[in-house]
Amino acid sequence: MTVHGEPLQLGLRLWRWAWLWLAPLLLGLLYWALAPAGTAVRVAAMNWSRDIEVERQVQQLDSGWCDEMPHGAQAISRRKVDRPDSLPGGTAEHCRYTVLVWRAVRSLHSEGLAPTSPFWPPVPANALSSDADAGKERLGKRHERYELLLQSDDGQEWRCKLPMPRWQTFSTGQRLRLKVDRFGVADCSGIARVG
Repeated sequence: MTVHGEPLQLGLRLWRWAWLWLAPLLLGLLYWALAPAGTAVRVAAMNWSRDIEVERQVQQLDSGWCDEMPHGAQAISRRKVDRPDSLPGGTAEHCRYTVLVWRAVRSLHSEGLAPTSPFWPPVPANALSSDADAGKERLGKRHERYELLLQSDDGQEWRCKLPMPRWQTFSTGQRLRLKVDRFGVADCSGIARVG
């Protein structure tokens, strides 16, 4: 004989066991949602560097369709070949040529630590060659890097590269929170001020 209350009691017992299993999971989720985000760190150092490329004009050997050579190029050799993008049986001249190009050969460099303000490296008066035989030189691209060295209380370190305006908003010794994933990789976009 089956008593109608037994399935009800069995269901209640299952719910009690389910709560015992779910409680730690729910507590973990609650901690994850409400705990302070990230790892406590301090700004151990703020470094910066700036570089200016020095480019030299050099002759470069290249090849291509003669009618598409760059301006100023000088043909060394020409030959008639089938041109794949033309009508069947169409030929065109293919050239080997030299052309003057600007190529980075060295750079001028400056670097430092905050509170020293970043500056571009000075260009000495004789830094650029204007001798046509040696190859004329000019200043080329500029590169800049701004980095925070962040350190946790247990000595772990992370480096975060930032744009200059954001980098300037921090100071050495400042306490911050840094989002770090379970593999120890920092999310530098998630730096938050403490307090």
